[in-house]
Amino acid sequence: MNIDISEIARDFPDFRVAVVTATGIEIDPGRPPELAAIIAEREAACRTAWAGVELSEIPGVAAWRKAYRAFGIKKTSYRSSVERLVKNVLAGRGLPEINAFVDVYNAVSLAHVMPLGADDLAKVGGDIAFRYSRVGDQFLDMASGADDETASESDPPKPGEVVYADNEKILCRRWNWRQDVRSLVTPLTTRAVLTIQSNGVGDLNAAIGDLRAMLGRFTGADTNVTIADRMRPFVDLEPL
Repeated sequence: MNIDISEIARDFPDFRVAVVTATGIEIDPGRPPELAAIIAEREAACRTAWAGVELSEIPGVAAWRKAYRAFGIKKTSYRSSVERLVKNVLAGRGLPEINAFVDVYNAVSLAHVMPLGADDLAKVGGDIAFRYSRVGDQFLDMASGADDETASESDPPKPGEVVYADNEKILCRRWNWRQDVRSLVTPLTTRAVLTIQSNGVGDLNAAIGDLRAMLGRFTGADTNVTIADRMRPFVDLEPL
């Protein structure tokens, strides 16, 4: 299995992505009290760090707004996943409670102000890539409320849009805006592939260490990490 960012690397030379493969996962469908306490601390730290600061002036948010504009996304309704998390927390809302695995990577995303995402490896077809959209790309929006058995209406990406995809489908539209419903991580997931995405801002290695420690602590996952950047845009993932 490979990660390929070669198609967008020249246009976005600061883009670096850590691909974390996680195996042996056991996912609590709820939020364990210990994890809830950590998340509460991180929410409080976010509010303290960015109190009175405009979203557009938070470095980790500004970097993605710039990237989105560069591939033609100007609507304020389309924002990076990390901007949505930070905005909600600053507005007094907590991180959404989904399951222990998703809650962990959202907590890491919030703390490091970097977009993170994850897909069930059993539902990923072949290699993965950050690339531009293509004719025939298919996407089933997780926000539609449908599951992978009943969702049928595709919402394909626009021409020139940066997407995250496997060999069969779009995994995430608008780089890291919204995930496809067919590869969501659920309490039944035992293997997953996660991405930590940096666009020239933040400490990627610190985020990697935080994620691996948190996944091990709350899901029992064993993890391997592969990093792709403009110098190594096509990389074999570490064996599972």
